[in-house]
This record gives sequence, structure tokens and C-alpha cells, in this order.
Amino acid sequence: MSPIPTPHINAPAGAFADTVLMPGDPLRSKFIADNYLENAELVNNVRGVQGYTGTYQGKRVSVMASGMGCPSIGIYSYELFNFYDVKNIIRIGSIGAMKAELHVKDLILGVSAYTDSGFARNFGFEGSLAPCCSVELLLKAVEKAKEMNCVIHCGPIYSSDVFYSANNNTEILQGLGVLGVEMEAAALYLNAARAGKNALCICSVSDNIVTGENLPAEERQVGFRTMMELALAIA
Repeated sequence: MSPIPTPHINAPAGAFADTVLMPGDPLRSKFIADNYLENAELVNNVRGVQGYTGTYQGKRVSVMASGMGCPSIGIYSYELFNFYDVKNIIRIGSIGAMKAELHVKDLILGVSAYTDSGFARNFGFEGSLAPCCSVELLLKAVEKAKEMNCVIHCGPIYSSDVFYSANNNTEILQGLGVLGVEMEAAALYLNAARAGKNALCICSVSDNIVTGENLPAEERQVGFRTMMELALAIA
């Protein structure tokens, strides 16, 4: 029996392109479809998690929201990789910078993702896991960023399960070279590794937890065009 449609995605087989961009916010998914994709078709709207497929500069591309946190992106990326045969998922989202020299709207490319999430235990490894991105996608993004004159920073990021935390690990993570904190990359990278697929997290700095610099929510919704355009350029 075919697993398509899944409990979370009602698209038919073949509805998604080889590469899917995954913002966390469904409204950001719609923004990308409306502003960048030609002939964009809504292929999924289960639970309001909007997914679209269209073309960008002649290439077929999909964009679908992931929701917030490792469990949410874990479900959607698993189904896309394993049931819809998606080859590449590029997460695009916001990140809180952990280095004073990083500024809002700078881009962080997550080379690896530390995490406190229990999601990693599902993979049967008893040690500590810090899954890595696809080197192929990373190199493409770095090269394209040079052409676009983007301000990028490459290094480890931290996927936290908790937004409002009573524990402050900032200094420890800074000492380990971690550039910023978000909530999804580790699960995406683990699912990609298990499926033999490619994943990359490209995040735009929305705030700096060291300096206090930040963007208002309305700018986070549509103000990250550079991040979106870089992801589309390597799709």
C-alpha cells in the first residue's frame, strides 16, 4: 500500500520538486511562492502547512513550511525524503546570533547542528550527535553567496528544543564556536543522513542575544529576501 498521501501531506506522488525550501512559517512559504515562483501550485495545506511547487528561473522548485521545532520538521522532512523522493531540503529561517560581531540580516550557514533535543535518540547512537549539512549544498551556497555579495558566516549552530529556557548555555556554546541558536536544523540533518539525502540550513540573523540587536516580527516575515534568494539560487 502506498504511503502517499501521508497523514501530514495530501499531495500526490510527483507533486514536489527534487529540491524543497523549508521555512518554518506557512506565511513565509506563501510569500516565496507569490513573489518568486512562476505558476506556483498549492500542493499541500494539511493543518495549514502550505506547500507549493512552481518554477524559479526555469527550474522546478518547491517550498513548504516545516512548523517549529525538531519534532515538526522531523515529520515533514522524513515524509518528503522517504515517501516523496525529495533529494534536497534547504531550511530557511531566523536564528539568534551568539557572537557580538554578527548583525541582523547576516546569513549563517549551519555546517553542523548541536542539539539538546531528544529527537537524536531515535537514531540509536548512544554518544553525542552533532549532525552535519550536505557539503555539496554548502559549497554551492558559499560560491553563490560570493557572487551575490552576501554577508555569510559558516560554522556550527545550536538547535534547541526550548525557546524560553531556565538554563543559559550561551557562554558554553560560544566557547565551542557556535554561531547561533534556532530550533530545527538538527532534526533535518539527521533525517537527511539516514535517508542518504542532502540538507542545508541557511538562516538570517533576526536578533543577537549578546548585543540585543533585533528585528521586529513583521520584518522577519518578509525582510529576509537575501536568505530566500540564496536558497533559490542553489535549488
